Amino acid sequence: MATTHSFSVFMKKQGIEISWNRIGISALGAMAHGLFASLLIGTIIDTIGKQTGLSFLNTIGSFATGGVGAAMAVSIGFALQAPPFVLYSLIAVGQAANTLGGAGGPLAVFVIALIAVFAGKLVSKTTPIDLIVTPLVTITTGVAAAWLLAPPIGRIASVFGYAIMWATEMQPFLMGILISAIVGTVLTLPISSAALCAALGLVGLAGGAAYAGCCAHMVGFAVASYKENKIGGLLAQGLGTSMLQMPNLMKKPILWIPAMAAAIVNGPISTVLFKLKQNGPPISSGMGTSGLVGPIGVITGWFTPSEAAVSVGETILAPGAMDYLGVLMVGFVIPAAVGWLVSEIMRKKGLILDGDLKIDC
Repeated sequence: MATTHSFSVFMKKQGIEISWNRIGISALGAMAHGLFASLLIGTIIDTIGKQTGLSFLNTIGSFATGGVGAAMAVSIGFALQAPPFVLYSLIAVGQAANTLGGAGGPLAVFVIALIAVFAGKLVSKTTPIDLIVTPLVTITTGVAAAWLLAPPIGRIASVFGYAIMWATEMQPFLMGILISAIVGTVLTLPISSAALCAALGLVGLAGGAAYAGCCAHMVGFAVASYKENKIGGLLAQGLGTSMLQMPNLMKKPILWIPAMAAAIVNGPISTVLFKLKQNGPPISSGMGTSGLVGPIGVITGWFTPSEAAVSVGETILAPGAMDYLGVLMVGFVIPAAVGWLVSEIMRKKGLILDGDLKIDC
């Protein structure tokens, strides 16, 4: 009993907390931030360079995308409140995990960064030579874990993601509904839909369906709650995050219906009518209209297809009028129309009351 208590005290002293909130929400969300600040922004810069002929932008973009493994790992470490020497050591760990994880690199980085942070925190500031011991333990543990675990983790994520994309090609209507509804819901929950899509490498039609679901929730909630939140709430949710509605949804889950209806309608319209493909970085599939990252990802995928899209053999065609119309309709018009219509019906039936969708913005 005393030993258990002593161990708990030691874990607390070292800042080691194993909980869903810390790992499943904070760390996973931080991984998406690391992806955004490296792979995603680098791809956008590279695409601008290719379209404008400014080659120095291609160089900048390549440096940004090249640091993706380190960026993800350091972001995770920061979210886990890793001590300085642990945090700095994650640069090497992240690069190793992302490289060895192949197409499933983001998931490999997530798992292995957790292991490395745990190992580093166990020894952090426990010896007079912390400068040597902590980085040594963090890097050797992390890289060893990457060597052993990253390839199988990468393969599992890759196979699972490929299965989803294959199923979407075979059954675009049904899978359009399922992917749109599920990923859109994940986006609104305090979990990272961007990290989920990145971990599975979702591109192509499946990436388009995920994009549709995220847009449905963000724009759907923004429009449905306009009566309460006006222009500030419209922008906060439509260009920020629908997660702002979580306190209201926890109290009254029925409020989810307008956004969910928009996702169910939007998904198959994306996969069947417009055949919209998201072949930019997989993270873009799970971003929706947040910072316009989703639409930008679809567009950059036409001109600079991501490594994930190339690896699964996606055929990249020059965009036509229907493609641009699809980005606009799936990203904004359909979610707004369905979200508004369903919410108005629910208000008239007394299912949504004034103030139910009020957020702090």
